Amino acid sequence: QVQVVESGGGLVQAGGSLRLSCAASGSIFSINVMGWYRQNPGKQRELVAGITSGGMTNYADSVKGRFTISRDNAKNTVYLQMNSLKPEDTAVYYCAAGLLRYEYWGQGTQVTVSS
Repeated sequence: QVQVVESGGGLVQAGGSLRLSCAASGSIFSINVMGWYRQNPGKQRELVAGITSGGMTNYADSVKGRFTISRDNAKNTVYLQMNSLKPEDTAVYYCAAGLLRYEYWGQGTQVTVSS
């Protein structure tokens, strides 16, 4: 079993920055992919960014050039640096991890961007 715990959410003004962190623990040998999703009430959860243990990344079009995902394999931690934040980035952000797909989920952390 794998546990993932997010931290770093909060309230920020538009144009500001936040950094989210997510630490994985437990059966970490079963982790290859780690990523961030976000969700607003009444909407589907969407992938924001993902990264493999080898460092391959992918991003949603809406965050390309503004968000950067990185990973410290030694610490089993993934980060999401969010710059130039917009009100539409407001959501609950979830960390996810797994071997070939996202199987393990954190509880989520709220990010609110005020205009």
